[in-house]
Amino acid sequence: MQTATAPHLAGNYAPVETELTAYDLPVTGQIPPELTGWYLRNGPNPHDAASGHWFFGDGMIHGVRIEAGRAVSYRNCWVRTSTFTDGAKVNDTEGNLDLTAGVANTHVVRHAGRTLALVESSYPYELTRELDTVGSYDFDGKLRTAMTAHPKTCPTTGELHFFGYSLTAPYLTYHRADATGELVISRPIDVPAATMNHDFNLSAGHVIFMDLPVVFDLETARSGSGMPFRWNDGYGARLGVLRRDDPYGEVRWFAIDPCYVFHTLNAHDQIGADGHEQIVLHVMRYRDLFRKDSKESHQATLWRWTIDLTTGTVGEQQLHDRAAEFPRIDDRLAGLDTRFGHATVSRTPTGGAVVRYDLRDDAVSSHEFGPGRTPGEAAFVPADDRPGGDGWLMTYVYDAGTGKSDLVILDATDLAAPPVAAIHLPVRVPYGFHGNWLADQTSETYD
Repeated sequence: MQTATAPHLAGNYAPVETELTAYDLPVTGQIPPELTGWYLRNGPNPHDAASGHWFFGDGMIHGVRIEAGRAVSYRNCWVRTSTFTDGAKVNDTEGNLDLTAGVANTHVVRHAGRTLALVESSYPYELTRELDTVGSYDFDGKLRTAMTAHPKTCPTTGELHFFGYSLTAPYLTYHRADATGELVISRPIDVPAATMNHDFNLSAGHVIFMDLPVVFDLETARSGSGMPFRWNDGYGARLGVLRRDDPYGEVRWFAIDPCYVFHTLNAHDQIGADGHEQIVLHVMRYRDLFRKDSKESHQATLWRWTIDLTTGTVGEQQLHDRAAEFPRIDDRLAGLDTRFGHATVSRTPTGGAVVRYDLRDDAVSSHEFGPGRTPGEAAFVPADDRPGGDGWLMTYVYDAGTGKSDLVILDATDLAAPPVAAIHLPVRVPYGFHGNWLADQTSETYD
């Protein structure tokens, strides 16, 4: 009797079996001539063609190299973690923790000249400019926890803010590296249990943690049946606020309605009309997630949370009802008031879309790709030196009709227009997670 293929290993979730480098890629349209760099995206691609959950496959980087408007090459390659090369496990048979063991399959970022492939359960892995694996990176021995796949770089100071969560106490630890890449702050954050902390929030003056009711479940972990986290109705939900200028100080907690958030859009500080000090957060909010014995599936929509630091309350408002995920901004405005954000609508009967949120007018525009064409996360690529100004959105788009993928470049200011360019790849890029446009740079300076 033939066993059905697991959904996360079928269709365009299925792993590609080989690594490939292809040159002189065909293009429809015109790549902006000022673009030189790599578009990189990470995602799970199990090298043995099997895994217990989509989140567990080995990381594979898919990169397109652009130089002065030419699509020079495409390369896909596995991240050579110790799990990939040696079969290492995070916990050995004696319970010893190995943070070099992991799949490095969730994100790829650059900080202080290093390109890092990330997964939230282990150390990052450093990559060369040509996407070869250097090895695990622990900030010169100073990092003693796993590292989130969603660090935030402050555009003013160049500091990298991140956290690590653990299944044993301390369950959550906040970290900060300076602009040179030196880890300068590590401190525990007091939370009562091991919850799935995938992302967090950063404003100019604060770090905001999310303590939400998706909690480690030992029974599920022992069963080996997928994600070892489950919704817990009794846990509650809250936001923890830490002042950036007092990184070892008190974390203030603010109760919110139970929910779950994988991904945040942005956060910023403001003074409200009543003179109160506030923090505004935009997040993609799920009503709940990972309930036991429930087949009901909820999708994320854009919400605004306004933390009032004067009254100790949080205002919660749903802004739009169209389901979307993978929110992105112009990263030069991380932690600052930004007008526009973007997100991806994945598989619908009419095809996928990229949406643009006007956070001041609460308006939405979109680029609809049409039936059978599914975009991934769309990273913002600036067109000039003005944060929040003109730019493009880059995303891999899978075409079910051809079985291949394109790297599509959209005008972020006019999503209804046809793509600026589509770079045609000789293969498909499986559905994946997060990535970035990494422009060639000689140096980075911060005020």
